[in-house]
This record gives sequence, C-alpha cells and structure tokens, in this order.
Amino acid sequence: MLHTERLSLRPHTLDDFADSVALWGDPEVTRFIGGRPFTAEEVWGRLLRYAGHWTLLGSGFWVVRERASGAFVGEVGLQDAHRDIVPPLGAPELGAPELGWVLSPAQQGKGYATEAVRAAQAWAGARLGAERLVCIIAPDNAASLRVADRCGFRETGRPVYHGETVVRLEHP
Repeated sequence: MLHTERLSLRPHTLDDFADSVALWGDPEVTRFIGGRPFTAEEVWGRLLRYAGHWTLLGSGFWVVRERASGAFVGEVGLQDAHRDIVPPLGAPELGAPELGWVLSPAQQGKGYATEAVRAAQAWAGARLGAERLVCIIAPDNAASLRVADRCGFRETGRPVYHGETVVRLEHP
C-alpha cells in the first residue's frame, strides 16, 4: 500500500470490481484505450490480470482512492503485458516495467494522476530497482501526455500497436 498527501494506492480486491466496471465502461475513459467501453466480463479479466501480476511478478496495478473520503479515483500501476509491439517496451526483468494510469473523468484535472504516477515511479525504483520505466500513450491523448511530461517521461518513438500509432515514452 502506498500513500501520498491526498491518495492511497493498494492492490485491487473484489470490492473494487464495481468501481472498475464503471471506470472501464465509460466511453470517455476508453476512447484512447481500446476505443470502446469494456464489458463487465472484460473488466473481470483485467482484475484477474492485476492479481496475477502481483502474484507472479511482485508488482502490478493499484486502485487509487482519495485518502480523506475513500472515493474511487482510478488505477495506476506497473505491468509486463508482453505487448506485440516493435521495438519491445521492456519488462520488469529487463529493468523497464511498463507504467500505466487511468482516472475516472470526475477525478481528472485535480493533479491526482501526476501524484499517483510519481508514487508508482518511486515505488518501482525502491522496490524493483527499476532504472527506467516505459509507457505508451495515444498521440491524441493530450492529458496523459502532459502527465507523462510532468513525471519526466520523454518520447522515444512512435511505433504501431494494434494497427494504431502510439507514443512510446521512457523515464528517465
């Protein structure tokens, strides 16, 4: 479990499923991630993947909540998705886990994404010894690109993933 000034981050539990379904079922959230809302079945698979990352790799995604109210903010975390992308993004065993984040539209614009990403970056350095992190972002996702910039990520290319060009970024 991680704590920042305003947020707490912890691995998902079954109690987080409804919040995750609402998040991933929102067309505003998924317009840059998959291009369509996810079904509850697909979100269930995502939740199981999160648990599998923690079990097999010792890292994964956290559910992000406001410390004061417990309100759901979103998800942030590390993964090795074995993406079919060239060049490869990296993997935890190579010292370059992939970092990702997604926030509920109601929680955007408050600086929460930057706060949560920085906490994940610090954790990855301290706990995994990760010297660098990678991420991919849709080129039109200006908000996520701003978060990446504020958190020290720099563009290293524009590969094609699932038929779409993405921005590949690395930190540091």
